[in-house]
Amino acid sequence: MKNNYKVVSLFSGCGGMDLGLMGGFSFLGKHYAERPFDVIWANDLNPFACKTYEHNLKHPILQGDVWGHLDSLPEACDVVVGGFPCQDISINGKRAGVAGERSGLYRAMVETVRRMQPKVFVAENVRGLLYKYNADSLKQVLEDFTALGYDVTYQLYHAADFEVPQRRERVFIVGVKGGTVPFTPPKPTLDKHTWITSKAAIADLAGLEQDADYSHVWSLAKKSSDQGGRKLDPNKTSHTIRAECHGNNQFHYELPRRISMREAARFQTFPDDFIFKAKLRETERMIGNAVPPVLAWHLANSLLETLEAHTNHQNDLVAAE
Repeated sequence: MKNNYKVVSLFSGCGGMDLGLMGGFSFLGKHYAERPFDVIWANDLNPFACKTYEHNLKHPILQGDVWGHLDSLPEACDVVVGGFPCQDISINGKRAGVAGERSGLYRAMVETVRRMQPKVFVAENVRGLLYKYNADSLKQVLEDFTALGYDVTYQLYHAADFEVPQRRERVFIVGVKGGTVPFTPPKPTLDKHTWITSKAAIADLAGLEQDADYSHVWSLAKKSSDQGGRKLDPNKTSHTIRAECHGNNQFHYELPRRISMREAARFQTFPDDFIFKAKLRETERMIGNAVPPVLAWHLANSLLETLEAHTNHQNDLVAAE
């Protein structure tokens, strides 16, 4: 492909967002073509996520606190991406907003954008960022990025509309440098009548014995209240896969157990050859924290259109001089 765009990735986790940007993988029999994005720098705090990232994406990731690695950023990039921590924003969290210790890490992304001045950036977070109690946090995040000279927009995406067999809603904030060209969000490819069902996503795994190397292992936690008592409906898409899953993973629609980590990975659209380099609890965490690769792939297509339009605009300016 022509001149790949260089990507800097923060809060990379096990690589769901980055895999989606790069493409070149298959899920449920459909191939998601390679896209012209190269991740040239990545960072995450969790050592198991970093080990998984390097094993599957085949390039290095810096492990540790993001602030301790910013001085190692490359000289330039075209795109900055990151799903900054949501614990203080989530409806299930402490609701401290971006003033909280974890979600306040978005400032590291602001600093990265300030230093790198990419053509575009993408910040991902939970739907709770749009709730009334987070109004001040959302306003602060938008103002901080806008102050750097970016045209900033945000939109709520339902992952099931983009071939993800899961009822998962996430906010993506996109900034385009200088407001030179608009960002046009990808259009849904499915609707609630055509969403991929739980059975369609995992039926072929039902007869497999537990296999730790394949992450086909499951929690033995007993039924509990609220989310811990949910059971899959074979004719509907999965509930949201959470990061703190112990006792909260939903039960299989026909088997007397909770879903396995490989089944959770299917609901997150990780390809079957994506291997998680951790045991059950850490695998739960990194799967639940991830951006579904297929959702990220659809977003990448729109980013590509924006980047190409941005490049054409800059070339026109040079030609006019």
